[in-house]
Amino acid sequence: MLRFKEKLLVWCCLVFLMSACSVVPVEPEVHYSRAARRHLYGLEHWSFEGRLALTGQKDSWSANITWEHGPEEERIKLSGPLGQGTVVIQLTGNVVTIDRGGNDVQTSAQPEEFINQQLGLIVPVKSLRYWVVGLPEPAQSFQETAVGFNQARWLNEYKEMQTVDGESMPRKMAVMNDQVKLKVIIDHWVLNDAKTK
Repeated sequence: MLRFKEKLLVWCCLVFLMSACSVVPVEPEVHYSRAARRHLYGLEHWSFEGRLALTGQKDSWSANITWEHGPEEERIKLSGPLGQGTVVIQLTGNVVTIDRGGNDVQTSAQPEEFINQQLGLIVPVKSLRYWVVGLPEPAQSFQETAVGFNQARWLNEYKEMQTVDGESMPRKMAVMNDQVKLKVIIDHWVLNDAKTK
């Protein structure tokens, strides 16, 4: 029969082992830094998959999003649950094409106005191609904040970042003004030019 000191020693060992098993390694947090990502202006090819929610004063909707960016073209695919209501927006230069499927394809030489008319809410698509990467649009002035920046009367906040191929990329972000709030959660990034430093 175990003596009191031996029982105490066994009990302490069991408690220590149980607590050791419950320890989960915590990954270091990745924080937003505009200065550390300026080289990403040279990133010519990237894509991501995620989800977005758009809320206006009178309307709101959510969708899955796939965005493919190239030097000459943006291709944005929006779809509802199980692929329902899929819309493909293709922006090449100053020409935008919106394909709703079923031979419902429309084209315009005024991309921003046309996309906003189709979505029913004002969204700065030309600036968004920089903002989703975590950068201000280079042609416009901006003001830095603790977790992002203000540009063209839009506030960009990067709530959570993730490490992709050694780069700090947005995972959760919000873009908002007085009338519209856009939330984006990016589940998967592909950086085809990850070494452009």
